[in-house]
Amino acid sequence: MTPRTVLVPLLRENVAPRFDLAVELLLAAFDEDRAEVGRQHVMLAHSSADELCDFILRQGVNALIVGGIEEEYYHYLRWKRVEVLDGVMGPVNLVLDRYARGRLTAGDILFERRDAGAL
Repeated sequence: MTPRTVLVPLLRENVAPRFDLAVELLLAAFDEDRAEVGRQHVMLAHSSADELCDFILRQGVNALIVGGIEEEYYHYLRWKRVEVLDGVMGPVNLVLDRYARGRLTAGDILFERRDAGAL
């Protein structure tokens, strides 16, 4: 079985808040047991939602984990049979770990909470 490929647009070490503005991407491959078998960082020359959709399809991406995505692109990728987990926020390593365990869902916010009184 071929590895399952997951794409995460990045903003530093976190899931990017907007799909259409991302220029740094992480491609992660998972085997049939959901163990991570590889990572590749990709830098784009400029941000473009249309070009990012084309990249996703050319790379054979199975799942997209993203913060925010316009409805048009969400439906287009779903129509192309790409699983889209949107509304996800947090550190990419934590997000991918939860994905690997089958516990990541759309809307998950994985940042640690800080005590507001400590500011």
